[in-house]
Amino acid sequence: MGEAGEAWEGEGSSAGGVTPAGSPMPEAGLEAGPEAEVVKLLPFLAPGARADLQAAAVRHVLALTGSGPGRMLLAGQVALLRALVELAAAPVPAPARDAARALVNLAADPGLHERLLAAEPGMPARLLGLALDPQWPWAEEAAAVLANLSREPAPCAALMAALAAAEPGLERLVRALCTPGYNGHAPLHYLGPVLSNLSQRPAARSFLLDPDRCVVQQLLPLTQYPDSSVRRAGVVGTLRNCCFEHRHHEWLLGPEVDILPYLLLPLAGPEEFPEEEMERLPVDLQYLPPDKQREPDPHIRKMLIEAIMLLTATAPGRQQVRDQGAYLILRELHSWEPEPAVRVTCEKLIQVLIGDEPEHGMENLLEVQVPEDVEQQLQQLDRQEQEQCEQEQQEQERELAPEPQAEGTAPT
Repeated sequence: MGEAGEAWEGEGSSAGGVTPAGSPMPEAGLEAGPEAEVVKLLPFLAPGARADLQAAAVRHVLALTGSGPGRMLLAGQVALLRALVELAAAPVPAPARDAARALVNLAADPGLHERLLAAEPGMPARLLGLALDPQWPWAEEAAAVLANLSREPAPCAALMAALAAAEPGLERLVRALCTPGYNGHAPLHYLGPVLSNLSQRPAARSFLLDPDRCVVQQLLPLTQYPDSSVRRAGVVGTLRNCCFEHRHHEWLLGPEVDILPYLLLPLAGPEEFPEEEMERLPVDLQYLPPDKQREPDPHIRKMLIEAIMLLTATAPGRQQVRDQGAYLILRELHSWEPEPAVRVTCEKLIQVLIGDEPEHGMENLLEVQVPEDVEQQLQQLDRQEQEQCEQEQQEQERELAPEPQAEGTAPT
């Protein structure tokens, strides 16, 4: 669900942990099992423990979260998980940042989400408070934990419940994401993936698409946010999810929102168009500078195309997208696109725009009932296309790989 999990590696630590010289930290022994060694860390993670020992214990835990076996080991320690959450919210001199990073790594494993929530049911609400606190220095780490947790349905529901209980929760999250300098200590890029994951839930989409709130309009400029692909991907994913609501397509494409130029501009390059074609484009896409760059992330380009594809689900939507010259931008994108999977997605959208209209009663492509045998055939075609894309990608990588140097020769 949503974005791929992010992980942090421990800084200045290893799988064996870092123990200050002369401290009574437990040493790894051959006789004691790994679970017993982890349990010995608990006293050093408790509130009131000596600061240097507490920091070393958290670094040890952070190092363990860098591997699958280490995460599985920690996931079975309820008291330790609770202690990590407490430390992630503790003021200086507590090692809150490393504790939060350990939680990021644990939350990156979807198989551990149930255990994390069972150990600390209030974790989503607590981390949400930290992520939205303008003064909290490690708010980005708290947001990253939430981004990983909210990829799965159960933690996402828990986060939605926390937002509902903390009015104006979702509005405040959007404000924090869209306000430059909201937190002077943390950029809050990971609020983008959090919002994208939340927007897979109907209640979040209902909030975002409320015409009286003007929320979605605040997100549109961030489709070209220059400083973070994480934030851009989160915002574009949010917009794509909102486009599933075909009842709002007329509003989204109309003058109150005018979403299409914001989806097309990142896909546009520096190409020049004949005057008659240029006039068909929205003003924001006309006469782009010769150094105009397309969105560099292929995953984001694909989501932008998918969002436009969703907007063409209804006959009026298809006509509005055609009338704003989307085909011209997509034509040039298709000629340029180096990624096979993105190129295939672009081809499908172009076919919708230049193809014949569906017969009467099938105008809304999101509501068409596909017979089971036809659905299986389409799935088979999708698998074949995916295999072809992967094969093309492998061929491209082989072409880019350096030639092996003959033995005994020197490079020139």
